[in-house]
Amino acid sequence: MGCPLIQKVTLAAFMLSGEAGIWWQGALQRMIVAGTQVNWENFKQLFLEKYFPRDVRHKKQVEFLELKQGENFVAEYITKFEDLVRFCPMYDDVGNEEDKCVKFVSGLRPEIKQVFNYQGSLTIMNW
Repeated sequence: MGCPLIQKVTLAAFMLSGEAGIWWQGALQRMIVAGTQVNWENFKQLFLEKYFPRDVRHKKQVEFLELKQGENFVAEYITKFEDLVRFCPMYDDVGNEEDKCVKFVSGLRPEIKQVFNYQGSLTIMNW
């Protein structure tokens, strides 16, 4: 989104409504009382613990790691890959683009993999 890190908490909190907004007000007060720094990493950790339990995240990570194209069209595989990669921080980092590509290609059907003549640096953006 291009939002400076320091403003992410403010923007995210602004977007919360209903029960989530009430939850954040309480969480913010507890952080202040405890002397916990109100920053993006702490916000993300609290938010994920509350609304996206660890066991669900782990299931999504396993689903990503086991993802194969199977009988799907490449476009469907790409959509599923992009949906699940965000649950695996080791692959969803700009610095790990080549590892991400290796994972992507490894999930393709063999006859489609043959189309690739992998040489040098590869990025998902080349697709």
